[in-house]
Parts: sequence; C-alpha cells; structure tokens
Amino acid sequence: MPNPGPTASKLIEAAERLRDEVNQLDFNDPVTHVYNPLDYAWHAHRAYLERFGDSKKRVVFLGMNPGPWGMSQVGIPFGEIEAARDWLGIEADIGKPDPEHPKRPIEGFDCKRSEVSGRRLWGLFKERFGTPERFFADHLVLNYCPLVFMEESGRNRTPDKLPAAEQAPLNEACDRHLKVVLEALNPEWAIGVGKYAESCLGEVAPDGIHVGTILHPSPASPAANRGWAEAVIHQLSNLGIWPSTEGTEGILNQ
Repeated sequence: MPNPGPTASKLIEAAERLRDEVNQLDFNDPVTHVYNPLDYAWHAHRAYLERFGDSKKRVVFLGMNPGPWGMSQVGIPFGEIEAARDWLGIEADIGKPDPEHPKRPIEGFDCKRSEVSGRRLWGLFKERFGTPERFFADHLVLNYCPLVFMEESGRNRTPDKLPAAEQAPLNEACDRHLKVVLEALNPEWAIGVGKYAESCLGEVAPDGIHVGTILHPSPASPAANRGWAEAVIHQLSNLGIWPSTEGTEGILNQ
C-alpha cells in the first residue's frame, strides 16, 4: 500500500493521537459502555482519510459523535453501511469493542441496520455530486468526538449529556484534534451538522474560517423529517456555499 499524502498523513496522525488520548479517559454511571471506532474500525477510518482527506478543502462538515448504526459499525463519519461500501467504496475488516454491549453488537459491514442520519447526509451528497471524487474535491465530513456512550439499557448518551467533570478532558482532546484538522485542511467554511457541532467549531476555528450550521439529519428532529435535503440546500445556498438550483430533484428524505 502506498504511503498517504502529506495532508492525509496529518489527519491520520491526529486521529491516532485522539484515539489514544480518549482511551485514557474514564466515564461513570449511567454510562456503562464506551465504544471507540478509531480502535476496532481503524482500518476503515484510515482508508477514508487516505482516500478522501489528502487535499485542502473548501468545506468541512462536522458531526457530533458516531451513531449506533453508522460510524459505530464501520468507522466512517455518518457511515451508513450502503453509502460507505457502495458509494465511497470502502470495506475493511472491523473488530469488536471490549466490552461489547449485548444490545449494541458491532457487525461491521454485515450490519443490516441503516442509520437514517447517514443515509440522508450521504444521499444528498451523492444526488448532488454524483461521484465521491466530485464531492471530496472540495468537501470532507468528520466528527468532533470519536466515542459512543451507552447506558446499561443500551440507550445512547450523547457527549453533551455527560457530567461537566467528564466533558472537560474529553472536549480538550477533541479540541486539540479539531485544531490540527482545520489547520491541515484550511477550509473556507466549517459547517456544524447541528448546533452542538457548530458550537464546537466556534470555540476553536481560527480567524479566516467561516463557521456555520446545517440542520441535523436525525429522525428525532421533526424539522429534518419534513424535507431535510431541501432545507440543507437552502441553508448552504443562503451561506453562499452551494448554488441553490443544482441537483435538487429526486433527493430522498426518508
């Protein structure tokens, strides 16, 4: 395998540091299980950065943390299985977290569940740009926090719901990583997928990078369920990032 290019190498090294730093952190009840896909799904995540992260970007999209049927399974941000395998062309051996929650098994690319957020996000990009090469020429999708938090019931617990004493060291590690990423990619725009990610960008984005937000594609959001793709195209066109008329037909929102 050829060595990654200089920009991808910076992203890979930064992800390795983040992986190792957050592995040293402790989280208490009601969190009983913590998954770090930068560990057990590292090969897929590295392949994503190597293939699509080796250039400066005009726009970086930032999510909050992995979802249970997306990046948790395959190590790719918003990594809905079909999109990751069939559109991005990435497939790799995926290991297992230790301990694994019995109600949240990691099945990798064999997972039959589809993450709605990832299906909406990557579905929009596929509809609008056609090929990954066209999309990634100017864009990249990343997450702020690499960890997944679960309670004993299997319920997901998002990073913003952690106690302040646990959030602080986690955010420090994630902020360090995000600063390196933004420096390496030098985007014109950094766009939070949802308000939480936008606030994280607002804390660390250097002068010269414009920070904005788009509606989160989660099915838990009533607004997202009323036409997420059209709403996001409108938001990005209002910011001057995308033209408003290209590629809006046939976009699926379910």
